[in-house]
Amino acid sequence: MKTVGREENIWVLDLGPTSSSNIKQITERGHRIYNEDVLAEATGQELKIRSTEPGKEGHLVVDVTRYLAENLRHDREKFDAVMAWDIPDYLPEEVVKPTIERIHTIMKPGGILLAFFHTRDAGPDAPYYRYHIGNAETLELQRGPQFRLQRVFNNRHIENLFRDYASIKFFLGRDNIREVLVIR
Repeated sequence: MKTVGREENIWVLDLGPTSSSNIKQITERGHRIYNEDVLAEATGQELKIRSTEPGKEGHLVVDVTRYLAENLRHDREKFDAVMAWDIPDYLPEEVVKPTIERIHTIMKPGGILLAFFHTRDAGPDAPYYRYHIGNAETLELQRGPQFRLQRVFNNRHIENLFRDYASIKFFLGRDNIREVLVIR
């Protein structure tokens, strides 16, 4: 929020469920915010198809082509900031990399992305939370829908996921969470 607060008239993309608190905090600073709940979209049954991939034949997977055709369809280099929260940890495997690549395309060079990643201690039943900006220094967490933690990325996996970005910084957070700031 301190970084976003320094700029004027920026575009922010919030990848979590709609939060009136986030909308208020961003718009009161004179910014524009767009909300897209990619996790709800990626886990919906309407995007499921049967895999033909060797070893996964018949398993239900997300139709990545349709997912990308229906989600994150924004102009190139539109967003100055993206709040990804911990969405990558909960996304189905087949859409994680395409989602991060699409975000790279729609972020402006020098834009900042905030993401949280669970540590190895989190466990598969780590609850999913909605994040609400309380003020410039506080996030309020609200228990969200029952999404299952799909994976725990280690630092090297996170670096590989954001390999096309200019820089990445890791911060150890509380409650088995790493905060990651990524610059496009």
